[in-house]
Amino acid sequence: MRIIVQKFGGTSVAGPEPMHRARERVREALSRGYKVAVVLSAMAGETDRLLDWAHRVSPNPDPRELDALLSTGEQTSVALFSMLLQDVGVTARSLSGYQAGISTNCNFGNARILDINSRRLKDMFAEYDALVVAGFQGCDKDLRVTTLGRGGSDTTAVALAVATEAEVCEIYTDVEGT
Repeated sequence: MRIIVQKFGGTSVAGPEPMHRARERVREALSRGYKVAVVLSAMAGETDRLLDWAHRVSPNPDPRELDALLSTGEQTSVALFSMLLQDVGVTARSLSGYQAGISTNCNFGNARILDINSRRLKDMFAEYDALVVAGFQGCDKDLRVTTLGRGGSDTTAVALAVATEAEVCEIYTDVEGT
């Protein structure tokens, strides 16, 4: 099985138009015979919005609860993007970090990936052409949601590429490098 990982940042999922452009990249990879692991960030500005809310309701948010809250940004992106793919006939499934088998340590807010259940992902590729995975998150041994810190979706993409033995990992961004 030929697998490619494509990661799209927050501006690529910030609304319907950029999502449609990202979808066309996925469809192009599918047309070349790849199964696609799509890793998404939260919509542009969403993580900051959630952080702002957390600090409005609590001067010192519990790190575990903060990770549970912040993970919802990526989960929104993957559900919407999966719907978008399904609407054009792509067999796609959205996955949280937990559902994708991403195991981490319990360092809330800056967790490290310990393992990825590659067998689970490869088995899912037997049924789906695209797996749309929430970047930036996983879960610890006690099944608590953890986040990987800023840039964590890029980390997720690279780790998934290694775990699935992907041929390539493409990270799409519109932010200028320095």
